[in-house]
Amino acid sequence: MEQHLEREWELFSGLLAKISGYREAIGLLQWDLRTGAPRKGADVRARTIGTLAGELFRLETSDEMGRYTDLFSRPASSATLTKVQRKIVEDCRKEYERSRSLPPERYEAYTVLAMQSETAWEEAKANDDYASFEPFLQQIVAFKQEFIDYWGVKNTRYDTLLDMYEPGLTTTKVDEVFGRLRSRLVPLVQRIASSANKPKTDFLDGLFDKEQQEKFGVYLLEQIGFDFEAGRADESVHPFATGLNPGDVRITNHYLADNLISSIFSALHEGGHALYEQNIAQELVGTPIAQGASMGIHESQSRLWENMIGRSLPFWKRHFGKLQQHFPEQLARVTPEQFYLAVNKVENSLIRTEADEVTYNLHIIIRYEIEKQIFNEGLSVQDLPAVWNAKYQEYLGITPPSHALGVLQDVHWSGGDFGYFASYSLGNMYAAQMMNTLRRELPDFEELIAAGNLLPIRDWLKEKIYVYGMSETPSEIIERVTGEPLNPDYLADYLEAKYREIYHLEASE
Repeated sequence: MEQHLEREWELFSGLLAKISGYREAIGLLQWDLRTGAPRKGADVRARTIGTLAGELFRLETSDEMGRYTDLFSRPASSATLTKVQRKIVEDCRKEYERSRSLPPERYEAYTVLAMQSETAWEEAKANDDYASFEPFLQQIVAFKQEFIDYWGVKNTRYDTLLDMYEPGLTTTKVDEVFGRLRSRLVPLVQRIASSANKPKTDFLDGLFDKEQQEKFGVYLLEQIGFDFEAGRADESVHPFATGLNPGDVRITNHYLADNLISSIFSALHEGGHALYEQNIAQELVGTPIAQGASMGIHESQSRLWENMIGRSLPFWKRHFGKLQQHFPEQLARVTPEQFYLAVNKVENSLIRTEADEVTYNLHIIIRYEIEKQIFNEGLSVQDLPAVWNAKYQEYLGITPPSHALGVLQDVHWSGGDFGYFASYSLGNMYAAQMMNTLRRELPDFEELIAAGNLLPIRDWLKEKIYVYGMSETPSEIIERVTGEPLNPDYLADYLEAKYREIYHLEASE
């Protein structure tokens, strides 16, 4: 790189570091707001976050950002950059052009609203009061519709939102892979429902001390390699993970006395997100690509650790004894095999985060279809509860008895995260495809899990996925790691094989 370009890159890097600092400060304030900040200070905190977000927005859309990204996008300058540097410029330019179209005061107002909306959602869910949350959600949707007009419509209005979470993703592609998956999962669910072999689960019906749940959750995080010197675990209404930087990754969980399973698999799920964030290459820190490649790739890691490792028989043969130590009265007469069968029970249920592996994707399809209706067909916020309930009856044969167990169960819409939900099922697909390659390259995969030696698995994922951060696109990652584009058949194959064995289904059915 020529000397004058080196100097320009140093200045550009300084701007990126400043932007990264603002992002970290905002992330920390958001984490605090959701993990114990005093309620009476919530409105002021929301405005503070809005002020910082406004300043961040101005930096990202500044003339300075425009000049640097224009300079390094030119063929002569771009040719002097590394692959990682070119990706940084490409992503910054894309964000610059998209954000530049938004009036700064509208973006700041939206950020304040989103913080207030999340607080309102927490209270509405606790009180089963959709009416109190509805005005906030109406404003969130209105802002998103307004922003889509500024950004420009991609194929459909909803495609514009999908692209923000999974670059290049379209409703056409999602419809195709969801359709292929659904065509195999629906018959599987029907066969399981007809099976006379039902796992015994009554030992999970009692009460489980919350403090002991938390201790076991910490134990699980330690087992999968979560670095507590580079992160922490706290409690919140809805479990989440936030990566401030690879040296400060925070996760939360919730502990329900009558639901031991929820906290166990939330710990593994959020822990999977955290492992990704903690192992991003140091050379990317301070740049916009020091994060997961997409929400789908991110979810692939949380779902892989939660389900494909955490719900496996070798895992519980290794760790069930430890769980018994925390709950000797409830689990003394239970075997690891019985516990494994219980945590893999398939049944139509109301709550997405507690759904089994097979029906989980139906929960996602419901949300995906509703979001398409909101942005492509004009479905009103007022009608959401009725549409939600109707789709649950259609897809799962059950109707939520309350809004808290229905349309209010997820935090995502309160913060404006429309377009996100599809990434969960995409994550399942990515994970199954990656797992197929992982098993081939680590043939002693199950023996490693049974021995409690998860380090080789984590290191494989680190080498193949984590260190790259956002320096590659989702399609580049899945093709490099597995040798082919996204293929939903790997997930269907995995689920059919696993649940044929659990429910004693005939392979020829």
